[in-house]
Amino acid sequence: MKYDFDEIIDRRNTDSAKWDAVGLRFGNENAWPMWVADTDFRSPRPVLEALEARVRHGVFGYTYSGPAYNQSLAAWMRERHGWAPDETWVSLAPGVLAGLVMCLEAFTEPGDGVLLQTPVYYPFFSVIRDNGRRMVKSDLGFAAGRYEMDLGDLEDRVRSENVKALILCSPHNPIGRAWSREELTRLGEICLEYGVFVLSDEIHSDLVYPPLRHVPFASISDEFAQNSMTAVSTSKTFNLPALQDAAIIIPDPERRRKYEDLLKARKMAMRNVLGMAASEAAWRHGRDYLDQLLEYLKGNLEFAKAFLAERAPEIRVVEPEATYLVWLDCRALDLDHRALSDFMTHQAEVALDPGHWFGEPGRGFMRMNIGCPRSTLARGLERLAKAVAGRR
Repeated sequence: MKYDFDEIIDRRNTDSAKWDAVGLRFGNENAWPMWVADTDFRSPRPVLEALEARVRHGVFGYTYSGPAYNQSLAAWMRERHGWAPDETWVSLAPGVLAGLVMCLEAFTEPGDGVLLQTPVYYPFFSVIRDNGRRMVKSDLGFAAGRYEMDLGDLEDRVRSENVKALILCSPHNPIGRAWSREELTRLGEICLEYGVFVLSDEIHSDLVYPPLRHVPFASISDEFAQNSMTAVSTSKTFNLPALQDAAIIIPDPERRRKYEDLLKARKMAMRNVLGMAASEAAWRHGRDYLDQLLEYLKGNLEFAKAFLAERAPEIRVVEPEATYLVWLDCRALDLDHRALSDFMTHQAEVALDPGHWFGEPGRGFMRMNIGCPRSTLARGLERLAKAVAGRR
């Protein structure tokens, strides 16, 4: 099946956070939405057909998540990522963030240190703070336009600040790194040595640009698997976040029992019937869509790089290895973080995620979403280039 990612689908007045809430979020209803991490692409035809069939059935009683869901997930992970988690390891969550919250509650105590590698996906901050845990930050190293884990600093902070858990963003949002096996192995060894449990958010795992491949943290060794949980979802790959379906993979049976007991206590032990149908269809029949999507996103990335290099060289693209999110180095504009946000929103009239949202090391950067038709991307880049030219 051939997919048309150039198709313009009007998302206004569809309760879209990205399009309908831009004025509320940024204070300018005319700002061109290139922010929140969903795409403007229609979901794959097999997913829509599965949803249509389920709706036509017309009965939406209590659900039972049978073996088909777990089997389809395991087959997808084996084919795409070379890791075959046991089907019995799979639990549910109404979204990856909710799963992370419940894992923190199940596997750590109030006041425990939880480490983040910053700049990082900003909702992680509230996941930790709002649930009574203590945030510990280890800044990523940035040199010659590339980010690396600062594993020396990470180990120092783990050792000195009573860290009990680490939230691993893999692939990393917003910088777009697809962590190497070597980096993940050293991180995993540190966590084993100091008794740090790894919560691996792998929601962007399908969106790694060839020839690179995603390395699931738990696939590296049995010891790593037993000392971690892995969160995955079809939401980013197939544009399904509103269906709020995620899979939480916990190999250690005692931890899995604690997590599932917490699900029952919170009355959350039942999947959304439409989310379940969509995810299973995506994993079973989404291969062609994903292959074409990656090719199109790579084209968008090359287009954006060339456009900015020619029209707005003050803004440098930090080359992503994964995701449809592009981290822009805007420090050459010589604006502090508040002035930079104001410039983007009110002068360029583009809605980008300000870098300081992602932590102190994000100041001077912006995050841009390229998961859209190329003409949509071009319109936003044109606004940006004109505003930058006006500063010269």
